[in-house]
Amino acid sequence: MKWYSTEISQGKEDYSVSDLLMQFAKNHGISVRGHNIFWDAADAQPSWVPSLSPADLKTAVDKRIQSIATKYKGLVIHWDVVNENLHHDFFESKLGTTASTTFDPSATPFLNEYNTIEVKSDQKSSPSSYLQKIKDLRSGGYNGPLGIGLEGHFAGAPDLAYIRSALDTLASAKLPIWITELDVSSSPNQSIYLDQIMREVHSHPDVNAIVLWTAWSPSGCYQMCLTDNNFKNLPTGDVVDKFLGEWKMLDGLTGTTDANGYFETSLHHGDYQVQINH
Repeated sequence: MKWYSTEISQGKEDYSVSDLLMQFAKNHGISVRGHNIFWDAADAQPSWVPSLSPADLKTAVDKRIQSIATKYKGLVIHWDVVNENLHHDFFESKLGTTASTTFDPSATPFLNEYNTIEVKSDQKSSPSSYLQKIKDLRSGGYNGPLGIGLEGHFAGAPDLAYIRSALDTLASAKLPIWITELDVSSSPNQSIYLDQIMREVHSHPDVNAIVLWTAWSPSGCYQMCLTDNNFKNLPTGDVVDKFLGEWKMLDGLTGTTDANGYFETSLHHGDYQVQINH
């Protein structure tokens, strides 16, 4: 859905690839996040965009919003509206910082950033910087729904205590939190690190969902795939399947209270229906 993929030449839109993916998702009952309307990095624009005057850029931006939001209205659950705008400011530097619009009330607009939970050394996207961006949006006049997107591109062993602390801080905004692009760089411990991260973020009560990046890619994976080119699980895919399988094992779980009337067990974070017989 990225702009540089759907409008390579100005005025010539091509949504054929994203249309196929949308149809695949519909056929398999998969919810879709709209990623993304804009990407704030200067080198992530269609080749014809950087040379536009501010006035022409504003026209192109409005047209882009109208085009993609109308085409997929009601078909996506989220929009990453301006991707990675804590690290980059291509649009803000040319158009200002106070523009806001409402284009699809059925989809929650999300911020989406990297290095907020991955490392503690990147102050551009630290939890406090993220919260300040949310405050800036509110003070700029946007009072609609909003979500916190955390990419989760991990380069090595995760700092689990920091992840938990960062999520606690972000949760103070009382907005939905999604892990949007989770992967781990290749190493002998890749699958171990993936398992640790998934369990840490899933166990946090304010994390709504986890999206992995990428399940499979014919041109090669960014950092991690779950299957090979024959769709046979890689070790990382086994980690995900095992994790999902543990949920199914909880169905029909039974136990007996002790002499004091207590029963204790370990469960994944979530909602459960409990039946008590006596």
